[in-house]
Amino acid sequence: MAPRESSHRQHRRRSSQHKRRRSHRPRVETTYSETSSQQLSADTLARLNILNEQGPRSPEITPKKTRRKKGETIDKKPVAEQSKKTHKRKKRRVVSGALLEEGDAKRLKGLRGGDVYDEKYDAQSQTKKKRLLIGIGVGIVVLIIIIVVAVVVSKKKKSGSSGSTSSSGSSSNSNLNGISESDIPTSAKGTYLDPFTWYDTTDFNVTYTNETVGDLPVMGLNSTWDDSVGANSNTPPISSAWGSYADTPVRGVNLGGWLSLEPFITPSLFNYDSDLGIIDEWTLTSHLGASGAQSTLEKHYATFVTEQTFIDIANAGLDHVRIPFSYWAVLTYSGDPYVFRTSWRYLLRGIEWARKHGLRINLDVHGLPGSQNGWNHSGRQGAIGWLNGTDGTLNAQRSLDLHDRLSKFFAQDRYKNIISFYGLANEPKMTALDVTAVLNWTANAYTLVRNNGMNAYVVFGDGFRGLTSWQGELQSYDGMVLDAHQYVIFNENQIDYNHTAKVSYACTGWTQQAEQSMDVATGFGPTMFAEWSQADTDCATNLNNVGWGNRWEGTYNSGNSSTDVLSPDCPTADSSCSCTDANADPSTYSDTYKQFLQMFAEAQMASFQKGWGWFYWTWTTESATQWSYQAGLAAGILPKLAYQPDFNCTATVPSFNGLPETY
Repeated sequence: MAPRESSHRQHRRRSSQHKRRRSHRPRVETTYSETSSQQLSADTLARLNILNEQGPRSPEITPKKTRRKKGETIDKKPVAEQSKKTHKRKKRRVVSGALLEEGDAKRLKGLRGGDVYDEKYDAQSQTKKKRLLIGIGVGIVVLIIIIVVAVVVSKKKKSGSSGSTSSSGSSSNSNLNGISESDIPTSAKGTYLDPFTWYDTTDFNVTYTNETVGDLPVMGLNSTWDDSVGANSNTPPISSAWGSYADTPVRGVNLGGWLSLEPFITPSLFNYDSDLGIIDEWTLTSHLGASGAQSTLEKHYATFVTEQTFIDIANAGLDHVRIPFSYWAVLTYSGDPYVFRTSWRYLLRGIEWARKHGLRINLDVHGLPGSQNGWNHSGRQGAIGWLNGTDGTLNAQRSLDLHDRLSKFFAQDRYKNIISFYGLANEPKMTALDVTAVLNWTANAYTLVRNNGMNAYVVFGDGFRGLTSWQGELQSYDGMVLDAHQYVIFNENQIDYNHTAKVSYACTGWTQQAEQSMDVATGFGPTMFAEWSQADTDCATNLNNVGWGNRWEGTYNSGNSSTDVLSPDCPTADSSCSCTDANADPSTYSDTYKQFLQMFAEAQMASFQKGWGWFYWTWTTESATQWSYQAGLAAGILPKLAYQPDFNCTATVPSFNGLPETY
């Protein structure tokens, strides 16, 4: 999400040449048959399956406790006697640790915390002496259990795993009851491969494996998946081809601020004294230190987005999800303060939850080594170090290395249906970079991921050059899609449009741009709009960087006189311009303001559907209602179902009489 450098463009009809081009997708559109039990890769997860099916091992002290498979029932036969000296009461409830101590780990397959068992005992064991021995034995076992539980709880507290996940916002680690810490190799303990250090293990496969694909871990994935679900009655199941995106455009949403932090989405994470200079993920993780950053960010990953998120997205009539993540999900370099690999695990789980609810994926690399735009959402605000500066070439190669790993991993059969779009670089700032260098890098990245078997559409950003600039560029590469992010509020000559003008511009100006870009004679061709919002001010806290103020009230102080806006820039351009109402609780919005906000959103939907569709920015925020699809639905300023808007630009735009132009 960034300022948009745009201009009005002439309306032109799409060429018949492009219509023919977009009507089919010879190689990229390939789909794979639905199955409920598919191979993750040729043999990557075979060993995981074997581990899950094996009986427990028998170490000297604590054998492995295997987890119950789906649908598995517990054998009700009596526990076999291990020796004539083993004595048990007729009926009792035991915990798994007790059964292990008694040498019968095989009975624990799938057990969570114990169960009831019936046993027959020798009548001769009912003497007082033997009851005394049993009492002593039970006491010892209980003491051992107390010690073991205390150690486990202590370790979980140290790793930050407590509570329970999902909608409650806490973590759940109940599936760890099926394994033992002794099953984790010493070399993996305390690393991202150690599930006992994970804040949350909900829906993760916690059986240890160090298997990789493309040098990226599969740890946490289950070996089966199901592509039979569609997002809603208007969309095909994931196992079937989507068809032409020009005919059936995307209606999607971003999960911004989740795996790549953005200060205006989660201002609570950046609520520090300004003197500390905490303005982005780099400075935040530097301040927190390795341990503090790990615990803080993993808790955020586990609670900011849950399975309920994907349920709600599908229920809103949306059909695709764009997931921004950054290079440190895959690798880090010397001097990087970022949390290494933790977000990778949550990315993979997010994809599986999307699959479960019929939502297709747009993978978006939001931050590249060195930063491709110098904005806070790339990880580090400031200078651009990608294809620019001392390490520009090095970071460009590192970015190719990143895509080499990612494309090998996501080329697996598991992902061929669900990943519709594969993004190379979010918002490269081509107004500040060498255009030829960016084009060459993009071509190299495209060739790399295609050679690695990636069949999704490959997405590249428009670089803020203007959509007409892309006519004739990169058009020979099959299956590429241009991505434009449209906002009026970051441009001085557009933020001051009144309410009617904003809706009208969305209906006319952006429609013209979409149609012009879709025509290969006047633009690139396939074009999507992967970021936009219904905000008509730039008032949200931290939207323009931490502490920079806003254009609306004239407090935008970037430290650069050429970009500063130090006088009010709302339509009235006077001291009455205020962010108070724009940032107010939506329950206080007037009916006319709500009418405007919904119409402004629906006008953009209609315009962007002239291309390959849209992704709203973003699903949820802590407090910025006009940037949250979830909050917009609750406030009644978005259509209840994305595919059933009330306004589509064919009706006359009203004047919104009585609505102040100061918010």
